[in-house]
Amino acid sequence: MRKMLAYILTLSLLVLNSLQVFAQTDTLTVGIYQNPPFVIKSEGNNFEGLSIELWENIAKSSKLNFKYELHSDFISILKKLEYKEIDITINPMDVNDLRVEKFDMTQPYSISSIGVAIPYLNRSTFSVFVSNIFSIEFFEIILLLIFIIFVFGFFLWLVERKHNKFQFRPGLLGLFDGLWWSAVTMTTVGYGDKAPKTNQGKAIAIVWMFTAVIIISSFTAGIASTLTISGLQTDIHNAEDIRLVEKISTVGASNGEVYLNQEGISINQTYASPILALRAIAKKDNDVLLYDKSVLQYYINRLSLNEKVKLLPFTLKENYQSFMLPKNHKYFDKINVGLMKEIQKDHWIDLQRKYDVQEK
Repeated sequence: MRKMLAYILTLSLLVLNSLQVFAQTDTLTVGIYQNPPFVIKSEGNNFEGLSIELWENIAKSSKLNFKYELHSDFISILKKLEYKEIDITINPMDVNDLRVEKFDMTQPYSISSIGVAIPYLNRSTFSVFVSNIFSIEFFEIILLLIFIIFVFGFFLWLVERKHNKFQFRPGLLGLFDGLWWSAVTMTTVGYGDKAPKTNQGKAIAIVWMFTAVIIISSFTAGIASTLTISGLQTDIHNAEDIRLVEKISTVGASNGEVYLNQEGISINQTYASPILALRAIAKKDNDVLLYDKSVLQYYINRLSLNEKVKLLPFTLKENYQSFMLPKNHKYFDKINVGLMKEIQKDHWIDLQRKYDVQEK
């Protein structure tokens, strides 16, 4: 009898142990790392974010047991996936040919794009006008203009001084007469007190009249452009425009850094996090910041930088992003179908708005 009881007890322990092992193997290990607004570590060991809520909805509807495993960065997660030490990562991973060959990648649920942030130049029109008036560039233009006026005035005086002595006097006073005529002609004031009489003088006058019209038009257009709102912001549309910017910043090991290196654009400053990079832009330490647009938008709103940092309304590069599992994972199809069902629901749009992720 004792042998029978011992046998039954041993068998029961083996069954319980087997059930426990089965339960453990049926619990998915979800590798994550902090990546707002997709994965955010809240108080304690709790997590929130767009990817977290999306995954938990999938797990609930598909009846999947899981546990989170927090990592420092995506490189650690990639190694774990490669050795099948975790079952899935729900951080948005860029889809590329190398990863598709090496891992199972689900239906894309997000599109990463490199956003461009600049300091918000919230200056008044008057302050912009004053700063331009007293700028070195403005004084250079004025000096160039005076030089051109002097050149035409000098040549007219040179040909008129012997035939028109009353209007273009000899000596230094005559040079002033030529300068006065040139300035009056350029501004189209037309006092008529001084006018050329010789054919050479009239020819010089005709050339100067047409030249002055072009100079004044260009000068007026330049001043007007500095007073428009579009003139208050950096005009950047592509890599070629970015090359003209002096101080370019990005976040280390990001798509922004890869993009700038691929384009051969020099980086002025690399930061350890988007928060540090945005604060530097807000202080005007840099002229441009390139980083993931969704992340930039999230931190601009959360850090109340809307009046200090402007996110330009375009992107420089786009990549589809997915969940990633080890190759030939047995739950891939179930998770992929669950993901496709979730992103087709109206609730998915609400989640994107909740975490400041623009719809694509």
